[in-house]
Amino acid sequence: QLQLVESGGGLVQPGGSLTLACAASGNTLDSYAIGWFRQAPAKGREGLACISRSGEITHYADSIKGRFTISRDNAKNTGYLQMNSLEPEDTAVYYCAARRRFDPSMCSSIGSYEHWGQGTQVTVSS
Repeated sequence: QLQLVESGGGLVQPGGSLTLACAASGNTLDSYAIGWFRQAPAKGREGLACISRSGEITHYADSIKGRFTISRDNAKNTGYLQMNSLEPEDTAVYYCAARRRFDPSMCSSIGSYEHWGQGTQVTVSS
């Protein structure tokens, strides 16, 4: 059973950067596509980005395109979300998720992901 653990969240000032990591155990991550989501207080879970199993194909939501970069290192069994130019509106709990089949059209489909991490808090504030 694949297990995912996010890390790297914290408090950052507006304009700052953070890199989130999604460490996998229990199975090899290269068998799964990865997605990143976030959920702000009193809001629904929002899909941000996804990446194919090999890392060759990525897809981004318009809300974060150009500021966030999704990547993966299959040798380390870890996925990443590099976040730049952070804004207070980016404050949320960030989740990584995994699914066996990669489909960019389903990138933000919460129900299509089979495995989820517990989330990591990102707070953007001065």
